[in-house]
Amino acid sequence: MALEAKATQDFVPIKEVRDGVVILKDGGVRAILIASSINLSLKSADEQQAIVAQFQAFLNSLDFATQIVVQSRRLDIRPYLTLLESKEKEQMEPLLKIQTQEYIEFIRQFTETVNIMTKNFFIVVPFSGSQANTERGFKGLFHFGGGEKEVKKEAQIEFEEQRNQLEQRMGVIIQGLGRVGVRAVQLGTPEIMELFYKAFNPGDISASIKNQK
Repeated sequence: MALEAKATQDFVPIKEVRDGVVILKDGGVRAILIASSINLSLKSADEQQAIVAQFQAFLNSLDFATQIVVQSRRLDIRPYLTLLESKEKEQMEPLLKIQTQEYIEFIRQFTETVNIMTKNFFIVVPFSGSQANTERGFKGLFHFGGGEKEVKKEAQIEFEEQRNQLEQRMGVIIQGLGRVGVRAVQLGTPEIMELFYKAFNPGDISASIKNQK
């Protein structure tokens, strides 16, 4: 018996992304923060111990689950080389033109022999909508009329409640990381869409070109 082919979307738990919030198919919601980094190797021994202790205290203070994601990718230098080549064509001074060509060749050879990696740090802030869904489900047992308009209104109210919960949790995380010296900001809808596109299409560089310009 032949297996029925499934669309890629069937394996992705995401229903939609709205107002910087990832809405899952099971009713849960997620917010994503991008965080800065600290180079501990440049700190003194006392500073390193203080940072680690503060970070440990921050983790112990959380009363909800979070996910820390470290994304490592090889730096795609091609958009930068394309930019340099366009600048080289615009250069009218012969000496500067030659220097630009030599610099382009140096960058090309260097990146071919050395893997230059970029790292991004993300914090996924979750909130389960199961409790809210259950409460609304009981209300729905005794609700008559209203139609589609009423359903959409209830769904919007539930979304706002979930987003408020996420904002409170994000505030706790941003404040806690700030004490460590790490700055964190929430990703908006375009940034989240780009993040997931890159995750599911690692070989496509078109999404990263604008960040290299």
